[in-house]
Amino acid sequence: MHSASAERTDTAIDMPDDPALTDPALTDAALTDAAVTFAKVALPVGISARVRVPASSANLGPGFDCLGIALGIYDELIVEITSGGIEVEVTGEGADDVPRTADHLVARAITRGLDAAGFVAPGLKLRCVNAIPHSRGLGSSAAAAVSGLAAASGLIVEAGVGDAFDDETLVQLSSEFEGHPDNAAASILGSAVVTWTESGADGGPDPAGLPDGDRYLARRLVVHPDITATVFVPDTESSTSFTRGLLPDAVPRRDAVFNVSRAALAVVALTADPGALVAATEDRLHQNYRAQAMAPTAELVAALRKRGLAATVSGAGPTVLVLGVGPVPADARDIATGLGFVASTVAIAGGVEVTHGRS
Repeated sequence: MHSASAERTDTAIDMPDDPALTDPALTDAALTDAAVTFAKVALPVGISARVRVPASSANLGPGFDCLGIALGIYDELIVEITSGGIEVEVTGEGADDVPRTADHLVARAITRGLDAAGFVAPGLKLRCVNAIPHSRGLGSSAAAAVSGLAAASGLIVEAGVGDAFDDETLVQLSSEFEGHPDNAAASILGSAVVTWTESGADGGPDPAGLPDGDRYLARRLVVHPDITATVFVPDTESSTSFTRGLLPDAVPRRDAVFNVSRAALAVVALTADPGALVAATEDRLHQNYRAQAMAPTAELVAALRKRGLAATVSGAGPTVLVLGVGPVPADARDIATGLGFVASTVAIAGGVEVTHGRS
């Protein structure tokens, strides 16, 4: 890898001659936006960054949209600044389905990250090696967003024109971009996380410089060293938007109180008392309502819990997550196999890793 001086894209632009900037119909805001676009700094051709990002599981039972955990299944990305255009190479999960254009989620995230810091890329070459299953409830979209934003940060550092994004900024940008803070924060921070959202009015300016937007925040929990994770992944896929549409607009107060107690207990179980995991992963807010859309998943969760295992739907499913101490018994794995699931024991992962020439 090498670094070179970045160039401002406004050095050869006669802005008054641009019709987009002289059209009297444009508002002051549009003029400002156009001028800002022209003032972006182009990163030098040839610099590169490498990213390794873990999968994640959200909700963990009761912590709907606020608890997540990083899992040791990884996507890897190598990105290089080129002189123009975009080239995307994908191997592994999703290789037959994702676009090879600027619409690729990772490419969009890189562009968003550079834009947030005031930079542009003349061109991009991406090599994605994917191991995180797509549309299975393991945070593949959040991982893609995190990898792209982290790569943008690495490129800025490699070019020698700015500092790396801190964790708070990465959580903010990825949550804005992809929409699942519980997954994104887990992939960024590693271990387990608690996430929450503050409105712009309540929380003040956000780290990405959008004073009127929501602030997405997270705190990392240190998972007890005895806890292991097992994922049961089926061949079938699930749509988060579809399964979210199955949820009611209101729930009974007793169910809300039940989940508040279990989510609080989950923090204790994850960090200090693994013996409480079965109780701590009970849920009444979302899993039962979604069961009709993934009957084998619901059947497997029920069967595993009857055997004393802390089984939950991973995110929006259809993957099932078990957290506990020690291996999942063979008879429980046999049940999963009979229902079409493949079991894998995975590590509780650390956060996203970025390497570049200045590491």
